Amino acid sequence: MQINDKSGATEYLASAQRYNEMTYRRTGNSGVLLPAISLGLWHNFGFIDSIQNGRDILRCAFDLGITHFDLANNYGPPFGSAEENFGTILKKDFKSYRDELFIATKAGYDMWPGPYGNLGSRKYLIASLDQSLKRMGLDYVDVFYHHRPDPDTPLEETMGALTDIVRQGKALYVAISNYQPKETQRAAELLKASNTPFILHQARYSMFDRWIENGLLNTLEQNGVGCITFSPLEQGMLTDRYLDGIPKNSRAAKSMSYLDKETVNSNISKINSLNEIAQNRNQKLSQMAIAWILRHKQVASVLIGASSANQLKDNVKALENLSFTDEELKMIDNIVS
Repeated sequence: MQINDKSGATEYLASAQRYNEMTYRRTGNSGVLLPAISLGLWHNFGFIDSIQNGRDILRCAFDLGITHFDLANNYGPPFGSAEENFGTILKKDFKSYRDELFIATKAGYDMWPGPYGNLGSRKYLIASLDQSLKRMGLDYVDVFYHHRPDPDTPLEETMGALTDIVRQGKALYVAISNYQPKETQRAAELLKASNTPFILHQARYSMFDRWIENGLLNTLEQNGVGCITFSPLEQGMLTDRYLDGIPKNSRAAKSMSYLDKETVNSNISKINSLNEIAQNRNQKLSQMAIAWILRHKQVASVLIGASSANQLKDNVKALENLSFTDEELKMIDNIVS
């Protein structure tokens, strides 16, 4: 007798060809190779989202050779729910593949009430990671980030906590995010002095937000640290979604969004000009935007989000054309400057 299960959910067996097409890039001077495109779980993996859709996205990612999944304690919503859902999917689909995965989480933003649930104290970072490991059902993460600088906690305390997290076996490597060049240099010095494996800096970077070019990339190269970038598509602006204005169901049309109508409207001319260059390269604008970031040797990987498996597949096609002519780069600079 068969059960009447029409969900379509099946047992997962990873593609045998998963490593055939993906490009892997070295992370600074470390032994770690990351996929050129990694999957961020900031959106679409919380309790308000479909866990089956999240499961489909993660399966698709791994089948494409994406081994790096990026989380944080407060991803959701609600806070913690992305990690919990990821843990559920990990147990069902990826338990036997754990050693093929490079899993990250972070702490640094608001997570729980009171003075110990935010920023960069030793108490917060260690407690947060313990909670994250429990939510995901893991003994350790591959890399743990301090998510943002804390202006009031001595950097020695924050970096010391990261060092002890590695020594406790809760993370294999450590990283930072959103640090300015001077702060990054000091963090690197402290971590080097304690022989702590500091391998990544996660920074916002796109054609429309180029702050890391003003010193950070050079600082990372000098210290043998890789860069992994987020928001490469500027919340969807660097896609074909806004070429003809703002669709009703788009992120810019919603009130609870980091992207507003005014920002889109002020950039539509630039978006269309960039799209023309992409078309001449036989790429979508989103694909060109990702490829443009990967032209930097310091960039180990580009973090992208995905609302569907098909969207993920589409963005991974950026790797089919990573070369830019000097003329193309000059044209892009002239448009976005």
